[in-house]
This record gives sequence, C-alpha cells and structure tokens, in this order.
Amino acid sequence: MTTIAGLLVLAGQPAAQAGPEPYLVGRGISDVTGPAAENGMMGYSDFDQKTTGIHQRQRSRAYVVVDRANGKRVAYVNADLAMIFRAVQEGVLGKLQARYGDLYTRENLLLSATHTHAGPGGYSHNLAYNLSILGMQPQTLEAITSGIVESIVEAHDDLKPGSLSLGRGELTNASVNRSRVAFERNPAADKAFFPAAIDPAMTVLKFRQGTADVGAVSWFATHNTSMVGENTLISPDNKGYASYQWEHDDSGVRYLDEGSGFVAAFPNTNAGDMSPNLNLRPGSGPTEDYVENTRIIGERQNRKAQQIFSGPQTEVTGGVDSRTRFVDMGAVAVDGRFTTDGQPGTTCSGVVGASTLAGSVEDGPALPGFTEGMQSPIKTLLEPLNIPVPQWLKDCQYPKASLVPTGLVQATPNVVPLQIVRIGQLHLVAVPGEVTITAGLRIRRTVAAELGVPLDAVLIQGYANDYSQYVTTPEEYDLQQYEGGSTLFGRNTTPAYQQEFAALAASMRAGTPAAAGPTPTKPPFTDLNLQTGVVFDDTAPGQTFGQVLTQPAASYTSGQTVTSVFVTGHPKNNLRRNGTFLEVQRQVNGQWTRHADDGDWSTRYQWRRSGVANSEATITWTIPVGTPAGTYRIVHNGDWKSGWTGRITAFTGTTTTFTVG
Repeated sequence: MTTIAGLLVLAGQPAAQAGPEPYLVGRGISDVTGPAAENGMMGYSDFDQKTTGIHQRQRSRAYVVVDRANGKRVAYVNADLAMIFRAVQEGVLGKLQARYGDLYTRENLLLSATHTHAGPGGYSHNLAYNLSILGMQPQTLEAITSGIVESIVEAHDDLKPGSLSLGRGELTNASVNRSRVAFERNPAADKAFFPAAIDPAMTVLKFRQGTADVGAVSWFATHNTSMVGENTLISPDNKGYASYQWEHDDSGVRYLDEGSGFVAAFPNTNAGDMSPNLNLRPGSGPTEDYVENTRIIGERQNRKAQQIFSGPQTEVTGGVDSRTRFVDMGAVAVDGRFTTDGQPGTTCSGVVGASTLAGSVEDGPALPGFTEGMQSPIKTLLEPLNIPVPQWLKDCQYPKASLVPTGLVQATPNVVPLQIVRIGQLHLVAVPGEVTITAGLRIRRTVAAELGVPLDAVLIQGYANDYSQYVTTPEEYDLQQYEGGSTLFGRNTTPAYQQEFAALAASMRAGTPAAAGPTPTKPPFTDLNLQTGVVFDDTAPGQTFGQVLTQPAASYTSGQTVTSVFVTGHPKNNLRRNGTFLEVQRQVNGQWTRHADDGDWSTRYQWRRSGVANSEATITWTIPVGTPAGTYRIVHNGDWKSGWTGRITAFTGTTTTFTVG
C-alpha cells in the first residue's frame, strides 16, 4: 500500500510531518571507473604511470538524509577517486538539475574522495592536475560524473523512513605521521591532543531503514596510498578494499546484481600528514608487499568500523542543514584572532614550492622537474606555467622557496567552495584539500566553539567539492616539508580557514543564509589534451577477437592462480561501467553463473599492446580459500573498433573448462 508520505518521497517532496522515525534515509552505489588502458593515473604525478588494466573497480557511494519535520535534505557522496575537482562538482550538479530541478544543489550536496592514487586522471579544469595525464580526458570526467549521479539517484529512489546513530572508537595501527619533524613544531597543547602523533579517531555513522541496517560511513584519517607509483592497475586502494570487504565479503553484496545492498563508505578526514606506509617508505609496512599492505590496512579499517558499528551507539537527533560559499583563498584578510601572533595577516595567490617537487618520500614521488629547453609534446602543457613568481608574491609566501605561481594562471584554483553539512548533532566541515591533523584540530575547535557543540561533533571532511592541495599550520608551514611546500595559499592558510568556516558556522547557528562569495571562472587551457584516442583495433593473421591464446590448466586448488590470455580490443572502446571485462563462471545445475568479475579482489584484468593496433588481455584469478569445488571457466568481454567505419563491435571469448577441488 502506497502512503501519502511515500508518494511525496517519490515526487521528491518532503512528508508534511515527522513520524516515529525522524529521517528519510537512502543509499546508493555506482561505478566511476574510467579508461582501463593508456590513461595517465592521478596522484603520483608520474608521466609514465598509465593504466594497464583493473585490479578492482572504483565506486561512488551516496547517502541521502531528509529531515521529516521540515523536508530539508543533504546528499553525501564518497567516491573512490584521488580528488574531487570543481569540474566534477559542476558536471554532477548539471546532471542533477536536469533530473531534479533545484532539489540537489551546491548547498546541500557534499562530494568527497577517498584519495586513491591508483585511478585514471584528467578530470580537472585546472592544468596542474592534468599535467602528467597529458591534459583533460573527457571520457574519464564523464565516467566519474555519470557514476556519481547514478549513485545519488539510487539513494534518492531508496529513501525510506529510518534512523541514524553514531559510534566512535580508535584505530592505532593503520597510520603513521609522515611529517613528524613538522608536527613537532606545533605548540605543546596541540601536540598533547595526539600523543602518538597520529589521529586515531574513527567515527561511524549507521544508517537504518526500519529495523534493517542498510549502510555506514566510517571516517578515519590515513592516506589512500598503499598502492605504489609503479602500479598501473586501477585500484580503490586500502579504503576501497575496506568498503569491498564489508559490502562483498561480509554483507553478500554482488555489485552487478539487481537490488539494493549494504553500502559502506570509508572517507578521509584530516589525513594530510597521515600515511598507511607504516615503515615510512612507499609500499612498506606492515609487510614489504604493497598489494598485501593494501588489503591489511583496508581490513584494519573495516574490522574497527564494524566493531564500532556493533558497539554502543548514540542516536542521531536534530535537524539537517547545510551552508556553502565560495572564498578566494588567495586573498583573505585574516583577523588577528586567528593568526599565531595576534596580528592581522593575509593569504596569498597559490604558489607551488620547491619542496613539492621533492615529493613525500614516505608515500611516493611528486611532480617531475621542469627542464629547460624541453622540446617534447609535453612542452605545450608546460608553457603556461613557465612564468616567474613576482617578488610581492615571494614575500607573501615566505619562507617558501616559490617556484610556480599556479594561482595567477589558474593552473590551481584560488576561488574554492567551503561547506558545512549538519546531520543531527554531526557537523562535517568540507575542506577542498589535504588537512594535517593539527590544522584539522584547530579548524574543528573553531567551528565547534562557534556552533556551541562538543569537539567530537565536528569532523573534517577532506578532499571535498574541489582540490587546492595541502593545509598546514603556520608552524608546520615554516619548516617547508612537502606538505608545507604544497600549502598553496601561504603561512596563514589554516587561520584563514578557521575564520571563513567560523563565518559559515555562525550563519548555520543563526539560521541565516550564507553569502555566495565570488563566482569562480573557468580556467584557461581547460580542454587541452595530448593523449591520443583509439584509432582502430586489429588482429594478427589467423586470429579473431576473443580468441583464447593461453588456456587454463585442467584443474586447480585454492590459493593457485588461473591464467588465460585473449586477443582483445582497446578498453577505451567501451568502459563497461557497471559491467565487467571478465567473468569467472561456475557451472551450477547445468547452467553457467557468474562467480567473480573485474571488481573482485581475487581477479586481475591486464591489457597490453602486442603490435601497432593489436592487443592482448591477460585475465588471472587467484582462487580464494573456501571457493566451492566444481567446474569453472573464464569469459572475457571486450570491444573492437573498425579502422574502416569507426564502428565499435562487442565480442566475447571463453576458455575451456577447469575444475577447482
């Protein structure tokens, strides 16, 4: 029976009054995986790191919460991406407006990224973030915006009366401070808050519909960089594995099947100086196998989150609200109440420092050096950045060794969105950057004081709505480690954020609208792209697309790896979002059923060229312990492009059968 409240929800309108359950809650998930081959990867700024396949797919997880008392709503998204860029925010809002009008806006939509460094890049409007990817990749941007919108639509359609609750705990073996020397420059009172120089806090928000647990958001600060820069397979990294283990392994979710399942997001908070590489070397800690470390660090987050989820909970009560405004972070006049010396200060137009190029030795390399006289095609990308830093800007950025004035040429943004989202007593401070734990503590304290709420009711939501690199305290900035050199807006960046978020919090407390702020403009060189697309696909004489070049053995046992090689086409011909390039099929009652796909931890899809236009797909399946005995086969789904007509045609290849015993 359809109720009046149900009809109002379907129409996108709030129910007139609250029932026994104070909220409407919905959850959704979709695929945001971009090109699986020959697309530069986002995060390590390595020109040579291009996708060559898929370890696990990237996903967007969305939650919608509606206050049944007044109809106010917020939509929260956490996606397996390196960053959220304004190009993504604008693309998502445009698609949502076409579908829902002004129901979901910049005000009440919070987009956040897990910060994986193992996904396709080229989805920013700012040149600096497309540099190593060889420019804007429209196919990647479209995959991301469409997948995020699909997850929101699914959450919207899933809205049902429900409740929320909060749990808190500490996780101490999934992060380490990679910039300890800078952390130690902070005052004793701040350092005392983090005795081990890490932020161990984990906050878990539980979603229920009626009596059913349907989702969880588990905030914890650690870089999503267990997968190293040498990796070229798409991966959501440790946080993605945490989500996968809870959803797939523990809750039985099968992403390609119809129907809703448990949705578990693992967003980042103030992770700017928090590394998962516990031995302070890329790919090291707790083991020397970076893939195994990805699993272990992800599992530690998942197990702690589930422990908190099943433990003591505090009911979420109160309203739903949000405030957003744009701020020119390159020109903020900062009141002495927020500066370290009590004197008025200012921020500066964005500048990349010398220590940025040196990179973070604990997590991986950063931007490659800009050499004089470079004559490669990449020179076209570098020319806009080849301008001197004015003396006034060097003075403002002191003691930074200023190299590239990225803000002046809009290669990085100066105007960024700041947002606070309230869900009951929980307040999310959405920062468009990477906040160190001490900078995060100061911003949280400021917002909590302005709102009159406890400190643990305020969380930093990092990597949100746009990206403008790091946020360090003035004391950390003075040391000019990697994080300080990457703090674009100068020494007063954190004080400026304290001031501007305090103003947003005051607006929320008073129930008054926030001023919109300056309107950001579209940067130059937005559509520059030097990465070639697919011209055509071909096969060797006597071969056909989908032909199996390497068949599996006749039989396997748990722990062994099945390998098969196929003649294939380019993955850019069809990203197969919400689909798969491979299937491990099992024979059940005479019928072939899908047992695993390219979103699973146990599988690998690897693509390589075997000629000018010829290519091969290698599919592996490492058989997990507990796999049912039986008869199996490997199926490859692909697409090839004709050089004569440009037509793209799907094909399927299937191996011989093998047994698992």
